[in-house]
Amino acid sequence: MKLTVLVDNNTYIDQYCYGEPAVSYYIEDEDTKLLLDTGYSDVFLKNAKNLGVNLKNLNTIVITHGHDDHTGGLQYYFEHRKDLNFTVIAHPEAFHEKKKDGLRISAPINEEEVKDRCHLFLSKEPVQISANITFLGEIPQANSFEKREAMGEQILKGKAFDDFLLDDSALVYKREDGIYIITGCSHSGICNIIEYAKEVTKEERVLGVIGGFHLFEVNERVHRTIDYLKQNNIQELYACHCTSFEVKAEIHKVLPIKEVGVGLQLYW
Repeated sequence: MKLTVLVDNNTYIDQYCYGEPAVSYYIEDEDTKLLLDTGYSDVFLKNAKNLGVNLKNLNTIVITHGHDDHTGGLQYYFEHRKDLNFTVIAHPEAFHEKKKDGLRISAPINEEEVKDRCHLFLSKEPVQISANITFLGEIPQANSFEKREAMGEQILKGKAFDDFLLDDSALVYKREDGIYIITGCSHSGICNIIEYAKEVTKEERVLGVIGGFHLFEVNERVHRTIDYLKQNNIQELYACHCTSFEVKAEIHKVLPIKEVGVGLQLYW
C-alpha cells in the first residue's frame, strides 16, 4: 500500500504545497485507488497536481466523519470529476447537518446532493474496500477513558440534539505481519478505534497509526493513551492534524512520533 498526504495542518520546508487545518490522504492498494477525506477546500486538488497524483480515476472516497474540514473538498471534486463511476463511503450520519456555537460545521453538501453525483454507500458496519483495506463503520467504546463527548449539535428533521459523532470512523490496512490504522480525527477515541480494528481484522499486532488523535492537553486520558500505545508496541506513530504539539511531545517521551506534512509518502 502507498499513502500520500495531500492535506494536513503542516507542510514540509522547501516543499511548495498548501496546508490547511484539515485531512486528505490518497491511498493505493493494488488496483484500488481511494481518497480518505477531502480537506476543507480545493487545496487537496492543488496539492495532488503539484505532487503528480491523478485523482480522476479514483474508485472510492471514504469520509471519516461529517465535519467540514474532512468533507469540504467534495464539492470541488464533483466539479473535477464529470462521470459518476465512483463510490463515496461513510457512516449514515456523516451528511447530517451539524452546528457548534451557532456555526455550521457539517459538509457543505447534503446526502441527496452526494447521491446525485456518485454512488453513495452508507454503513454502520465494516466495509471491505480493497483486498487489504477495511472501512470500520461505527466504532464501539472499548475502554473507560475514551468516553464519547458531545461536540455541538446534529440537526435532523428540524430537531437539534447533542452530536456524539457516532459517524467518526477510520480505515484499517492488514498485512501478513500486522495492521495499520488510518484515521481522520479519532473523535471515537484512538484506542477505541485500534481495538475495533483488531477485532474486525482478527489481528493483534498493530504496526502503525496515522491521523489526528483529537488530543490537545496533557491529562489522564493522554497518559492512559500513551500506556495503551506502549502496551501494543506501536512503533510507527504519525499523530497529526488535531493533535497538539504538547501531546505529541508527551507521547514522544515514550514512543517516537514521526513528522507528518503535505507530501509525505508511506509504503506499508
